[in-house]
Amino acid sequence: MLTKSSLRRPDGAAYFITNEPEENMIITASIGADGSLRLDRAVPSGGRGLHGTTANGNTGVDGLFSQGSIQASAKGKVLAAVNPGSSTVSLFAIDPRKPTNITPLGDPISSEGEFPVSLTFNSEGTRLCVLNGGKVNGVHCYNVDQKQGLTPIPDSLRYLGFNQTTPANGPPGSVSHIVFSEDGSKLLASYKGTATAPGYLASWDVNKDGALSAQHTQVALAQGGMVAFSLTHIPGQNALFTTDPGVGYAIVDLGGKHRDASVALNGQMATCWSAYSPQTKGYYAIDVGGNVIREVQLDGNLKGNVAATYTLPAGTSPIDSEVASVRGKDYLYVLGANATSVEVFALNGAGKAKQISSVNIASPARAAGVSIHGSNLQGMATFVSGW
Repeated sequence: MLTKSSLRRPDGAAYFITNEPEENMIITASIGADGSLRLDRAVPSGGRGLHGTTANGNTGVDGLFSQGSIQASAKGKVLAAVNPGSSTVSLFAIDPRKPTNITPLGDPISSEGEFPVSLTFNSEGTRLCVLNGGKVNGVHCYNVDQKQGLTPIPDSLRYLGFNQTTPANGPPGSVSHIVFSEDGSKLLASYKGTATAPGYLASWDVNKDGALSAQHTQVALAQGGMVAFSLTHIPGQNALFTTDPGVGYAIVDLGGKHRDASVALNGQMATCWSAYSPQTKGYYAIDVGGNVIREVQLDGNLKGNVAATYTLPAGTSPIDSEVASVRGKDYLYVLGANATSVEVFALNGAGKAKQISSVNIASPARAAGVSIHGSNLQGMATFVSGW
């Protein structure tokens, strides 16, 4: 346990992974009625973590070069996490009465590739797909069984064939994020591209039985776009808000309405992660290099403006983030990797986010004998019980 007094009936929970090479652990934290966060427990994922490499040998934060390494499904009441060092995926049942309690469903299962980095559930929580980013890279999908765990979906293993290594070398030339389209008819994965070729989205058609089209199509970024990182749905628009650390962000229109755009963010250094708030209608773009969160508001034509900028202390290195709606109000949870913290913001309206706490991870983990290194921490998922 990471706390002396666990909340009896929290409103929800947040989850992230330690991604340690000896043993990957899932950290669970309770979410209170006021959005406050309290670390609760560390649960073995059943696999090992692994940190990617860079051209200059740097082993800094964001060792997976990705978003979505841990995901929760509210409808399915399940949680899934990658084990990059074991090339497996683990599934857990979430106790909705106390969502910090998670129980393994089946055994960890092969990702059918190497160095898995990102996951996505379909809207019902009945299917899960994984994005592999290592030497054997591509996607693979599973049915979610509440007793057996994950079972492979026939004809859903698709290779991308990028020239990569295990662990992956990046960030250039690596994959980032996997999502289903809003209607579930497409599976999309982002590829960052290289210095000589811009990134793009790989898109597969999804059949009714979960099988994928034999080949993927490439969805290009708008002119000026460089790196495709996060994929955040723009609700009801069949479009995606995509961070681009080379420029700022991009709008990717999947509906053929020609609303694609590449947008520069002044002063940005490495805008890689994003999350959406249903209450504020804002997209929160995380700049790890600048220790900055920028709130972008979009109009009906998907034209954006920066409504507010929220600055974190130097050295925080914010990475993965997620929004949770608790009792009619939205809260943003941001993993401060280098600071080994979770930064919590109350989203009080468009352009009115306010930081309400910074939750220390390292001290409680050390006290409980859990190995934590900021360079390995990854992921952020939330589950709300909906009392």
